[in-house]
Amino acid sequence: MCGIAGYWKNQNLEKNCEENIGKMLAMIHHRGPDGEDYFMDRKEKILMGHTRLSIIDLETGSQPLYSNDRSIVLTVNGEFYDFKQIRTSLRLEGAEFSTKSDSEIAIPLYQKHGLGFVEHLRGEFAIALFDAQQKRLILARDRFGIKPLFYHVGDGALFYGSEVKAIFAHPDVRRRFSPNDVVHQLMHTMVPGSTAYEGILAVKPGHMVIIDLTNDGFEVREKEYWDMEFPKENDRDVEISDIEHIEKVRESLMDAVRVRLEADVPVGCYLSGGIDSCSMLGLASSMQQSPVKAFTISFDDDQYDESSIARTMAERTGADQEMIRLKAGDLYGENYIRTLWHSERTFYNTLGVAKWNMSRRVRECGYKTVVTGEGSDELFGGYPAFKRDFFLHDTNISDNDSISHRAKMDSSNKLFQGAILSEKQVGHEAFEDLCGFTPSWLQPWIIALSAIKPLFSKDFGEMTHAYDPVEQIASSFDAQKLKDLHALDKAQYTWIKTMLECQILSWGGDRVDMANSMESRPAFLDHHVAEVAREIPPNLRIKGNIEKWVLREAMKEILPEVLYKREKFAFMAPPGHKDDKKRNALRSLIEKYMSDDIVREVNVFDVKKLHNFMDEYHEDKDPVSLVRKDALINHILGLHIIYREFDLSPM
Repeated sequence: MCGIAGYWKNQNLEKNCEENIGKMLAMIHHRGPDGEDYFMDRKEKILMGHTRLSIIDLETGSQPLYSNDRSIVLTVNGEFYDFKQIRTSLRLEGAEFSTKSDSEIAIPLYQKHGLGFVEHLRGEFAIALFDAQQKRLILARDRFGIKPLFYHVGDGALFYGSEVKAIFAHPDVRRRFSPNDVVHQLMHTMVPGSTAYEGILAVKPGHMVIIDLTNDGFEVREKEYWDMEFPKENDRDVEISDIEHIEKVRESLMDAVRVRLEADVPVGCYLSGGIDSCSMLGLASSMQQSPVKAFTISFDDDQYDESSIARTMAERTGADQEMIRLKAGDLYGENYIRTLWHSERTFYNTLGVAKWNMSRRVRECGYKTVVTGEGSDELFGGYPAFKRDFFLHDTNISDNDSISHRAKMDSSNKLFQGAILSEKQVGHEAFEDLCGFTPSWLQPWIIALSAIKPLFSKDFGEMTHAYDPVEQIASSFDAQKLKDLHALDKAQYTWIKTMLECQILSWGGDRVDMANSMESRPAFLDHHVAEVAREIPPNLRIKGNIEKWVLREAMKEILPEVLYKREKFAFMAPPGHKDDKKRNALRSLIEKYMSDDIVREVNVFDVKKLHNFMDEYHEDKDPVSLVRKDALINHILGLHIIYREFDLSPM
């Protein structure tokens, strides 16, 4: 697990290019504090840098890596699983290796399969591979976007990096918000491949960006190599029994956890009170002789705290549990600012700050790697919004059952209405055309958008008035991939393509883990598990009123009964309005970063309108409205903090 950064020019490299690549790597030192190196070729006009977090092959696994003739240069952030088996197969075909690193297999795979090499890789990764003979640079990202990778096409140069701040470190790259993408930040939902910053793009999950040198500069094109495509409703194999689905899930998860326990350093587990992380701990414990180290967050609010259930699971498995107890001072102040700096985007809830605190404790305990439960809800239909769409749009559910199930679900999820669930049904024409309905996961953010637009300054309103962010999100999808899918498949697919990457795996995953030089391995997002999960019929993913039914059955012998029967509970930190200490901590940040002068300089919001909004927030007593306003305030505050911390130019 590491960080990568570099650039390629079609003119000569600048005289101080080594100083510039050093600055780029310094910005992502936290991703790889165990070593740093770079490749430079003035003839080819390219620099490729790497910062190393040593987890496999501690002695000889430094990067960049090279082919025997040095015509191919490789840098990798991430892990390739099953690499020993692949290495053995490649050796039998004549490949030679200079290290024991998992990363090195990408070179002979590329030599053998060309651009198809990525399809043979299993794991979490972001890759930069330069082919000097072809005059080609390849940027590739894993199937779900677990590892980040960004790029910028400038005037006669292409820059890339694991984090945007590495690209910004080069003096030729201008640092500025993109107005339309700021709107997406404020409504929480990004367009795949976008960022908040002008000219900075993300390599999309399951994609490669291929850059070829031409006489005029660079030709840049995208290539998709994998997607989480669900079967059409009429194409699903109905002959597979419930038991077969359960067994396939169990077998694929056991294998996914097995390969993620392989490392030359100890591997721990994140542990919450949900069946996802508990399943990971249960499987890991069954495969290791010594107790697994488990890390759990405890909040100072009983409504949001799941630590007692996590403790039950830890006791059941004999895990060595580390409890991280978080209060207002841990979720705000400098920790809040550092989490934003690492995340490089705004967030609606301080759960990312909580996870930043947890990853810091993991490192303090001497661990560099943990197995996590992210991705389970996406694959197996766990989120309340998915259930709502299933109950609303599955034609096999009677009206009475639909109403009854939705009423129970809404009652048990009242705590989250205003953020991850909307209190009313809203729609958008673009999604109605695309899906036949507007997915429930998007609806709270459509409402949030309508609440925040009236606060825009005159200038920012004019910049963005013709832009429809919801339509832009809808247009990013391939309509043919959604055609003839079940409603649940549509809900899961659209979430996976947007929110999984821009929320769960970014400021809820890699960015806050790697902030403390700690690698997370989400076994559910192994693509072999995903390919098993997408074959499960919707009525088995959600059976009656039970979400993730097949997963529950597959893990039944591992989970305590209380967990096996427990409804999905979203992992969220207590919002800012929940007590005086959080309100005061939030107010201190607002006073520092949202003075009238700063608000005018950023020029997204009208000062007077923003004052009125904050006054209404302080007087508000409605729980749904408060949750929504908390989310919006986090986004507004985060925007101003990022502007100052990254020293951005005005729009």
